[in-house]
Amino acid sequence: MPTADRRPLTLLVAAPRGFCAGVDRAITIVERAIAKYGAPVYVRHEIVHNKYVVEGLRAKGAIFVEELDEVPDDRPVVFSAHGVPKVIPQHAAARGLDFVDATCPLVSKVHRQAERQIEAGRHILFIGHMGHPEVIGTLGQVSEGTMTLIETVEDAEAYRAPPGTDAAGSGLAFLTQTTLSVDDTAQIVAVLQRRFPDIAAPKGEDICYATSNRQEAVKAIAGRAQAILVIGAPNSSNSLRLVEVAERNGSRAMLIQRAAEIPMDWLEGVEILGLTAGASAPEILVREVVDMLGKHFAITEEQVTTTVENIAFKLPRGLEIA
Repeated sequence: MPTADRRPLTLLVAAPRGFCAGVDRAITIVERAIAKYGAPVYVRHEIVHNKYVVEGLRAKGAIFVEELDEVPDDRPVVFSAHGVPKVIPQHAAARGLDFVDATCPLVSKVHRQAERQIEAGRHILFIGHMGHPEVIGTLGQVSEGTMTLIETVEDAEAYRAPPGTDAAGSGLAFLTQTTLSVDDTAQIVAVLQRRFPDIAAPKGEDICYATSNRQEAVKAIAGRAQAILVIGAPNSSNSLRLVEVAERNGSRAMLIQRAAEIPMDWLEGVEILGLTAGASAPEILVREVVDMLGKHFAITEEQVTTTVENIAFKLPRGLEIA
């Protein structure tokens, strides 16, 4: 479209956005494993929830499977950033498989907390979304029946403690999935702490720094933007939460995976547009969206920064110089 025919559009680009340290580490682990072992390297579940990333790793020699029995005996396997039930690495070891655990260290921290609470004799209330790989992995760290999933405020109100638990809840503990809505989780925790004043809380915030930071950045642009585009996959918990946060703070919001998915009629009448990306979406997809918008609008791009991230996680031993 000729420059003179493009109407003005102010584009507020949220920062932080996109890749977090756990996602960056997981992708690097797969790349280093391919370099070390040669292709193919098997990956149990999507390493992160982003089709562009998964397809890029597949082109380099990764094969993605859902179950361990799909992995040949002579090939290595990587476990995804979301974490796996404890029995999975045990089965891999029993088969003599070479395996690398790409579980995000912040998810692993929750796993260790779960084990400690069970060792202390507490029943765990785990705040999360049923069926999400991180939830499946965390529930699988402890014996069946020792952890109860709490998804909503209503679940928290309806929960009945095991027989013998005192009314104040000293025999209970709560933990949370790392990619939840900060505000929703706070409401659920408030109910649990009201009902069970002595319930044990995590030593630190379970919702990861990247999830919290990206939600705060969206809040900062939602006050100005009439609409917000969130780049992320439909099965990405943290990306879906960004859409919810935008909507709750007064902006229309839409989740897209690639620039080609943007419906231009949805932007009709929008003069200030927000843009962010979930923790599994690479910056190249952000620039792709900016370029696409630039074909239709005269863009004034403004980055809105709420914090600067400088966190990095170490790679597993043996892959540092693969």
